[in-house]
Amino acid sequence: MWVYEKKLQYPVRVSTCNPKLAKFLIEQYGGADGELAAALRYLNQRYTIPDKVIGLLTDIGTEEFAHLEMIATMVYKLVKGATPQQMKDAGLDPHYVNHDGAIFYQNAAGVPFTASYIQAKGDPIADLYEDIAAEEKARATYQWIINMSDDPDLNDGLRFLREREIIHSQRFREAVEILKDERDRKVIF
Repeated sequence: MWVYEKKLQYPVRVSTCNPKLAKFLIEQYGGADGELAAALRYLNQRYTIPDKVIGLLTDIGTEEFAHLEMIATMVYKLVKGATPQQMKDAGLDPHYVNHDGAIFYQNAAGVPFTASYIQAKGDPIADLYEDIAAEEKARATYQWIINMSDDPDLNDGLRFLREREIIHSQRFREAVEILKDERDRKVIF
């Protein structure tokens, strides 16, 4: 199903070690509106979505894994070389005690990832509206992280991710309209 290219979808650069920014970014790694939840949500929902839009969920779900890889790279680079004191000062001391510098699926508050973040109703239009909301929440979170960041290199990658969330939301909106048109079409025998 996939062909893996050993490069990131978009280059990831950071200016300096900054565990505090890493803590914020962990939200997009293992949080409710993060990339893992999105990838799993879309790849799961495609089993009950009409054929006309199944490819869209597969494509976007796959791209979300690429975004997950970018976030992991950002977090890794932001904590690389951080001292235990820097981790503590950033509020990452519980993370450090449990995982050292390893990346773990949790949100910014340290709450581990849970499958309850993933919604699937089985109604295609309800699921697509859920997906639109998820993309808009991720877009907002990226913007708020950018607002908190003073790292222009990191912000470049974050802006790329924010823009992809906008594109995904637009594509899901188009899919809703396709399915509404199909649902509302009169059937003549």
